[in-house]
Amino acid sequence: MTAGTAAPALGEGAAPPRVLRHLARLGALLLKRAALLATLLALVFVTIELLPGDAATATSERGESAADVARRRALLGLDRPLPTRFWDWMSGLPTGDLGTSARGERVTDLISTAFPNTLLLGGIALLLTAVLSLALGCWAALRPGGRLDRAVSGTATAVLALPEFVVAVALVLVLSLWTGWLPAVTLTDADGNPASWTMLILPALALTVPQTGWNTRIVRAALADEARAPHVETALLDGLPPHRVLTHHVLPGALPTIAAGLATSTGMLLGGAVVVETIFNYPGVGAVLASAVTDRDTPVIAGVTALSGAVITGVLLAADLVRDAVAGGRR
Repeated sequence: MTAGTAAPALGEGAAPPRVLRHLARLGALLLKRAALLATLLALVFVTIELLPGDAATATSERGESAADVARRRALLGLDRPLPTRFWDWMSGLPTGDLGTSARGERVTDLISTAFPNTLLLGGIALLLTAVLSLALGCWAALRPGGRLDRAVSGTATAVLALPEFVVAVALVLVLSLWTGWLPAVTLTDADGNPASWTMLILPALALTVPQTGWNTRIVRAALADEARAPHVETALLDGLPPHRVLTHHVLPGALPTIAAGLATSTGMLLGGAVVVETIFNYPGVGAVLASAVTDRDTPVIAGVTALSGAVITGVLLAADLVRDAVAGGRR
């Protein structure tokens, strides 16, 4: 009786260390990525400092005297050392204070509408990328080495080499100018959002096409690696249908690699969105960022970078959780 009650106690005591190790690993990952983001933000401040001119001269009006520019420079704090300015800006991040722009606007207010629009566009593109790459990769994996497999792999390789602006121009020519099916530019409503959902289609497709090519190759390679696992060969010897082997034995093991590929695409989508938004006149952070670079507006550029980095970190963390969940299921 005593021996029978001892086993559950050991089993119960074994779980917390695993949980603690898991939490410690996630905490270490967050600290590492926070340090990388802080380094990137420091590079933003240094890079803007190295550009010719500063925010005071870039935003000065015609006819202003040197004394007026000097007063604006002091008002913006540009007369202080760069490390001091960087530390003051970083100290406001925990409270959500992204500073003040060169034109006197709160950076949080400036990007409060634009950044959600970019997240919406990037989220749609990421969802389409995930669905299309999974479908194409699994479809090709059902007949490895066949015509379909070679066609999907070759097309994916060609597509991933296309820059977003090339895809965007081609989509405008075909789906807007030649056929008139979709609007070529984005009009906004009173709140600064796209006036119609149809105006999201072309920008989302322009972001989706290159990333679908990239992720289709990742999905296909991950499925091919997992297909060589012993449990998959056993399932085939047992006479299970190929589609069942794919969905129940191959795909689950390939999910960590697929999730990591999609997480990597998040940064590429947010970076490509800046170009695509400019082409389609989309009301996202692309226009805000372009204006900020022209104005040498460091707080705005750093604010967009910080928010983008936070989103990418969250997606990477989700990919890590998927990998840990799959690894835990196998144990």
